[in-house]
Amino acid sequence: MTESQKIHPMRVDIEAPQTSPLVPRGSSVSEKRSSHHHHRALQSFLHTNNNSINRVIRAEPPQIDRRATRTSCCCKCICRIICILFILLVLLGAIIGILYLIFQPKIPKYSVNTLKISDLRLNFDTTLYAKFDVKITANNPNKKIGIYYEKGGRLSVWYTKTELCSGSIPKFYQGHENITKLDVSLSGESQYGNTLMKALQEQQQTGRIPLDLKIDAPVAVKLGKLKLRKIRILGDCLLVVDSLSTNNLISIKASNCKFRIKL
Repeated sequence: MTESQKIHPMRVDIEAPQTSPLVPRGSSVSEKRSSHHHHRALQSFLHTNNNSINRVIRAEPPQIDRRATRTSCCCKCICRIICILFILLVLLGAIIGILYLIFQPKIPKYSVNTLKISDLRLNFDTTLYAKFDVKITANNPNKKIGIYYEKGGRLSVWYTKTELCSGSIPKFYQGHENITKLDVSLSGESQYGNTLMKALQEQQQTGRIPLDLKIDAPVAVKLGKLKLRKIRILGDCLLVVDSLSTNNLISIKASNCKFRIKL
């Protein structure tokens, strides 16, 4: 018998099929796709940048705050006006200082020489009628200043807070270092005559009757040849007299006068 044929297994190496890309590397198709991809990326980049540039170009210019500008202009104008006023005040002060040093102005002085009561009586309507004759002396102590006493000057006599009589100061010019004596006639009527007369009679018994002589004189000052604007000289002379007898000279026991200038 024939020997049965033996079958020996054989090793067969089966190689796995190599997968190759559909488009080989380095081929023209791959290069086209890569180029196309880069082109699209470049276009996207340029489009983004163009949009940004357009936004920058189309951006609206910053708006100017007109209120702030107006406020700044107003502040500048106010500062300039203040500076101008300050300079003018400094110049005016300098001019006044120079004039003061040159002319050395002094306030005129007044004194009461005599006081005479011409009439003091009660009327039928219970008002008190008084008539005084006053002699005063006006002294201008200035060496380079003349004084024009203008119309409207007034002299009045008061008891406590009640005006008894008043009169006009005459209009005249008083030169440098001049002394002028004035005769002024005063007359007037006061309400509540009974009460006033009773108070004056009681005061007369003490021998000391307080009276207040007030001066209000509008004057114009003359500096050299220059006549300045009007000012007012205001004065108060506190007098103490011994009697209120009519038609007799009254003795003035005390006199204290103060004066000031009102522009």
